[in-house]
Amino acid sequence: MSAKVFFTRTITPEKVLELFKMVDKELPGKVAIKLHSGEKGNQNFLGPKFWKPVIEHVGGTVVECNTAYEGERNTTEKHKKLIEYHGWKAAFPVDIMDAEGPDLELDIKGGKVIQKNYVGKNIENYDSMLVLSHFKGHPMGGYGGALKQLSIGVASSYGKAYIHGAGEPEKIWTADHDLFLESMADAAKSVVDYFDGKVVYINVMKNMSVDCDCCAKAEDPCIADIGILASTDPIAIDQACIDLVYACSDPGKPHLLERIESRNGVHTIEAAAELGYGSREYELVEVQ
Repeated sequence: MSAKVFFTRTITPEKVLELFKMVDKELPGKVAIKLHSGEKGNQNFLGPKFWKPVIEHVGGTVVECNTAYEGERNTTEKHKKLIEYHGWKAAFPVDIMDAEGPDLELDIKGGKVIQKNYVGKNIENYDSMLVLSHFKGHPMGGYGGALKQLSIGVASSYGKAYIHGAGEPEKIWTADHDLFLESMADAAKSVVDYFDGKVVYINVMKNMSVDCDCCAKAEDPCIADIGILASTDPIAIDQACIDLVYACSDPGKPHLLERIESRNGVHTIEAAAELGYGSREYELVEVQ
């Protein structure tokens, strides 16, 4: 069964809201809005002004979790200061879901590599989720999109190390690479299962660097902006973004593809599809 992915080449805050409405999926109860708040010094992340229309329309709470590496977001105290510095606190209610322990353990039914996912316990306060992803490259995952937001993004600080280490957090930077990618697919499944389909995904292909928004010193974007995508399928929306990169004629394309291919980035999508919580087959519905 192919998924429907809405797509527009016009990138504005208002278009984000328009595509969200086209998905026509009700997000009931308290809505967690998962996005990347940006590492200090990063110049490419999408800030509060860009996401404001859709967040205000949904009326949810921006959620984040602490990182597992050195920086300005690896402790609750520093993370709160950076969230304020970047303007999130002034614009929206914000919840660092793993600000206080213990973590919530989610079972991963049929996980390829890991059978548990450790997430910020405050996820229990929410009934549905809106995943706002800035699609771009990534130093380890090859690319970052909806699946990374669901996995690494929702995981607690410990959970991030657990996923990176493919179940052995002490191997955070040294685990077998494909096992790490498969662990991301596993972890994402647990969050999809937790919300039982009450999730909408938006990917924005803008400011696309080979580096993630978690990088304090990221490369500048290497490829022209492509557009906004929206779907109820996290696998389809990421696959569609990858396909749009391959299909474009921008001279910066080889640089971004080298990052994606050298890290075997598509393997996360392959593993997720094998787990069955979405499809790599999709119908791209382009809107003006």
